Amino acid sequence: MGLHRPVLRAMGPALVVAGVAVAAWAAWLGWDTGYDVRGDGSVSGPYQVWQVAGLAVTLFAAVCQAAARGHCAAAVGGTTVGLTLAAYVDWSDDASGLFMVGVVLVMVGSFVASAVVSAVIDTLRRDRPLTR
Repeated sequence: MGLHRPVLRAMGPALVVAGVAVAAWAAWLGWDTGYDVRGDGSVSGPYQVWQVAGLAVTLFAAVCQAAARGHCAAAVGGTTVGLTLAAYVDWSDDASGLFMVGVVLVMVGSFVASAVVSAVIDTLRRDRPLTR
């Protein structure tokens, strides 16, 4: 009893965006686990600003591409699920147990950001006549 083609066709864009989100997390953030200690003893990290910016730009491009093709729900759902899953897997070994707070913040933030970007792209797409 496999999945029917219409189900796969509907889920395909969301799965692609989720895969891009997981891969982007791994490429930009997944490898960096060390904290940086500054000269004054303060600690920052594990991620640098350029890493998070790179992840944001990568996901912005993926969400724009999906939304421009009319897959706004897939862009929002795929990004949210992919980033939430990646954050959970990456942070679940945290001994303090507070990692779920971060995971929930990633989930809410990625949902809101991808929904706003998708809505803007969808509005722009609908306002422009198709050129062939």
